[in-house]
Amino acid sequence: MPAAMLPYACVLVLLGACMAEAAGAAGGGRLHWEPRCQQPLPDRMPSTAVLPPRLDGPWISTGCEVRPGPEFLTRSYTFFPNRLFRAYQFYYRDPFCQEPAHSLLIKGKVRLRRASWVTRGATEADYHLHKVGIVFHGRQALLDVTGRLNQTQAGRDCAQRLPPAWAWLPGALYELLSTRAEGDCMAALGFTMHELSLVRVQRHLQPQPRAAPRLVEELYLGDIHTDWAERQQYRPTGYQRPLQSALHHARPCPACGLVARSDVRHPPALPAPLALPLRLGGRWVSAGCEARPAVLFLTRHFTFHAPGRSWEGSYRHYSDPACRQPTFTVHAAGRYSRGTPSARVRGGTELVFEVTRAHVTPMDQVTTAMLNFSAPGSCGGPGAWAVGTERDVTATNGCLPLGIRLPHVEYELFKMEQDALGQSLLFIGQRPTDGSSPDTPEKRPTSYQAPLVLCGREVRDSSRPPQLQKAPGGGGPGPRVAPLPLLLLVLGPASLQWL
Repeated sequence: MPAAMLPYACVLVLLGACMAEAAGAAGGGRLHWEPRCQQPLPDRMPSTAVLPPRLDGPWISTGCEVRPGPEFLTRSYTFFPNRLFRAYQFYYRDPFCQEPAHSLLIKGKVRLRRASWVTRGATEADYHLHKVGIVFHGRQALLDVTGRLNQTQAGRDCAQRLPPAWAWLPGALYELLSTRAEGDCMAALGFTMHELSLVRVQRHLQPQPRAAPRLVEELYLGDIHTDWAERQQYRPTGYQRPLQSALHHARPCPACGLVARSDVRHPPALPAPLALPLRLGGRWVSAGCEARPAVLFLTRHFTFHAPGRSWEGSYRHYSDPACRQPTFTVHAAGRYSRGTPSARVRGGTELVFEVTRAHVTPMDQVTTAMLNFSAPGSCGGPGAWAVGTERDVTATNGCLPLGIRLPHVEYELFKMEQDALGQSLLFIGQRPTDGSSPDTPEKRPTSYQAPLVLCGREVRDSSRPPQLQKAPGGGGPGPRVAPLPLLLLVLGPASLQWL
């Protein structure tokens, strides 16, 4: 079937993988991208970047967000035409954002500068904070923050700005930073607004049943470093979960009205989510083009075979933020352990993944040339690489130029949710910002990537190990070499920079 005749979601997200050839007899364990994989995907129109970004107006979280730590929060930011902004950050004690702990009021000024030279499609910005205040929603929250401050001398000085627990007053705003007062307590708390230094605004139309499409505007701000100690120095190269315009957001959105009507003294308590057990069996795909630190753009497509706890995935990398210019695809496969509830991240499940096989398909001339110049035996057997031709790199223990190392083990974090439309979503642990791999229990993620969408449950016996199968796609190189992360391939050899 010609690409132009495929449903739009399939063309945009899967780039032909939905219609890859079914292989082998029944029970052979080979992937079978069935047409029904197209149907549950969000029915979205093409996204359009707004250049230069227009920030004016209110922007809100559309659900409970998880930051590394873990930290659970919602956000409500308002940007004014005179470049001033006011931001509310609401922090919670629970992963469902129902038990407010404390809220931050942040005021300052932001100035857009130029198109980013590092992250294609983004705009760099400067910001200056005028005021940061904190409101505690309980004595325990005050004790928790004071305890963090008292770990350093600078923090102990800042703790003196806060009242003792017996003197806490509900609704009282305590200043942590002000143009009228000396000292900045933000570093002692591990707080920055560096997210404002990288900005992207995009729009798309959300189709409505029996009605005209609805405009949706999204604001992508810079990502938060996964290592707490690096947050003060880190300048984002990727994005965190986007905010949406309070006036033009996707519907239905049970959290949107609650967040939009909240303020620093009245934090939103989000509705209880539907608890879903972790049922991996089936096929899961990216809901759209994903951006990651180190200048990565990609889409992901996974199949989990529950009976034998085997998995396989396709990581399609691109050189552009719309995922239209493929550079290479990696197909990987292996096994995973039985999950156990996470003691560190409530609501999450911990698993251990192993990758044992991988195939690589270069999709542009730059990647193909780089692979052909690689040292013999470092990436696949003898023979020349060609654009669009898949090669097995298992026998060479991976592909050194692409940072793929086999076999490889990772310690993962998963959770499942159901959105307001009834779609099943799969959240997989956020990759380390420094490009390394969570290959020890201590490096297990404490936050999540963008969710994958269920595109078909497993309906046949797939207990046999899967056989890798070629499917078209590609990816975008970045500046860092890393081992093969199983569930978001953080690739990007330095050698690509000079090709």
